[in-house]
Amino acid sequence: MPIGPARMPLFDHLGELRMRLVRIVACLFVAIIVFYMATPTMGQFLLLPIAEYLPTDAQGMASLQAIDPFEAFAVRFQISLWAGIVACSPVILWQLLAFFLPALKPKERKWFMPTFIAAVALFIIGTIFCYCIILNPAFQWLTDQADGLGYVAARMSSYVDIIIKFELGFGFAFELPLIIFYLVIFDVVPYAKLRGAWRTVYVALLVICAIITPDASPVTMFLMFAAMIVLYELSLLLARVVLSRRIKRQNEELAKAEADE
Repeated sequence: MPIGPARMPLFDHLGELRMRLVRIVACLFVAIIVFYMATPTMGQFLLLPIAEYLPTDAQGMASLQAIDPFEAFAVRFQISLWAGIVACSPVILWQLLAFFLPALKPKERKWFMPTFIAAVALFIIGTIFCYCIILNPAFQWLTDQADGLGYVAARMSSYVDIIIKFELGFGFAFELPLIIFYLVIFDVVPYAKLRGAWRTVYVALLVICAIITPDASPVTMFLMFAAMIVLYELSLLLARVVLSRRIKRQNEELAKAEADE
């Protein structure tokens, strides 16, 4: 894919940005049309982890309740939209990264492809983790809250919206290793400070998990927290292996500064 020069007039930069946004929109448009036709199958796939908490039709398929005809259309469009975003995520990330690539120094550009591959892989791993591990216990906890009070009506828009928020939340949360790695590699935050402030980081991650989990349940929050702790530690380990010399130099500088004080 062609990469623009580092120095261009403002309107040329805006023109390149428009070109890349048009490519993203065109890719999304085609993906939405394709996925809209396959929405019933995709909807059943989305509901599979929580099927035991849903009513079924005569064929034994999960059956959700739509209050009005427009709700069914809106839900089908919502499913096709987010499926299109996930399917087009490599194109979206590629176009965005390629736009900012000219601003990077030659030594920094070597990280472009690894960043692109890692970002896509981490997002997909996050959605798979949510689908396989999180959805079932989360909905079990949520539906159990109705015991003694009534029953949970499986409304189509609510259930699909919650599932999509779960998937996106975990997909973006799993980008944490990439963020931590580049904080270290670009000297934004020294490795020693991140390693030494692990208690503060853990508390911050717990607060973030409490905020971004769609259901605010302790089950979901602690499962996400555990996953993010593992990802945080793995990202620091990777940074230490890749940047061992720089980290050693940073540790020596910090020790010297502390000694001078």
